[in-house]
Amino acid sequence: MATQEVKLTSFSHGAGCACKLGPAALAQVLERLQPSVATDAALLVGTSTGDDAAVYRLDDERALVFTTDFFTPIVDDAYDWGRIAAANALSDVYAMGGMPLLCLNLVGWPAETLPLELLATVLDGGASVAAEAGAIVAGGHTIDDAEPKYGMAVVGLADPGRVVTNAAAQPGDVLVLTKPIGIGAITTGIKRGLAGSEVASEAVATMTRLNRGASEAMLAAGVLAATDVTGFGLLGHLHKMLLASGAAADIGARAVPVLDGARDLVEAGAVAGGTRRNMAFVAPWTTFDLGVAEADQILLADAQTSGGLLIACPPDRLDDLRAGLAERGERGAGIGRVVQGRPGGIRVGL
Repeated sequence: MATQEVKLTSFSHGAGCACKLGPAALAQVLERLQPSVATDAALLVGTSTGDDAAVYRLDDERALVFTTDFFTPIVDDAYDWGRIAAANALSDVYAMGGMPLLCLNLVGWPAETLPLELLATVLDGGASVAAEAGAIVAGGHTIDDAEPKYGMAVVGLADPGRVVTNAAAQPGDVLVLTKPIGIGAITTGIKRGLAGSEVASEAVATMTRLNRGASEAMLAAGVLAATDVTGFGLLGHLHKMLLASGAAADIGARAVPVLDGARDLVEAGAVAGGTRRNMAFVAPWTTFDLGVAEADQILLADAQTSGGLLIACPPDRLDDLRAGLAERGERGAGIGRVVQGRPGGIRVGL
């Protein structure tokens, strides 16, 4: 099979992060694991808050940030898939306020049905983004798999006194989102042949943009709470942040930036299975004001891949955050506020 003839997304049951185990199912697994998880005073961030990465203190000046992420093909171009998967894996380190240092490739590949030169192209794409981040790809692991999968394990460093977590949001904080949502709808549209080339290209550009600038800006502003928005959607990741922080939130549907074409694709039925699982998961925690359209409700739960950072910024640091984002060419949309209320609860207004 010639590499140019391969439609990679036809080999995947779900596009990108939409193929991940749903949040409700994952929570059931983690509940069973918790009693057996070892404790260590040096473990600054573990599994208890469902944060983006593990953080382990090495000494007073250095903490190790460790994460992994991989998924099935999200686009048909092998090089772009590699770039997207690498940016997505690196994002977890940035979300914790860390700097990526070292990467290992994780690969599942159907060697009898897909050319090995195509895999080399995927790995080249991942290496290009790792190099952009200043990180080294030092090896990895491959298995023969019926469905292609690619991602990375990433190690980074952070200041143990300035680790950003999803458990530090406070009532009054302004919620700032650094990338538009709608990736899940667009990648589902790509898989179904519904997304136009311009819409698809903009989605790829968004997914391959590193969250490095956003991370640097939030650290410079003294932000303590953030998470990146990926497979559980904006509402799912916001819920996890609020639950870990013991707070609630009010957000405005019209304030949330959405990629061009995503709403049309949702209305055309391009809704990922992962998005539907997200909607079911957040339903008991979310109230929608009258007038919030169904398409907007779906987009707020849309399963993202390599999405932006969701930052909970104290009001007195908001100007510094916005200035820092602008200096680095990053966007920052204020979408709502953290409020007192039922921990994990979200009210969505217009």
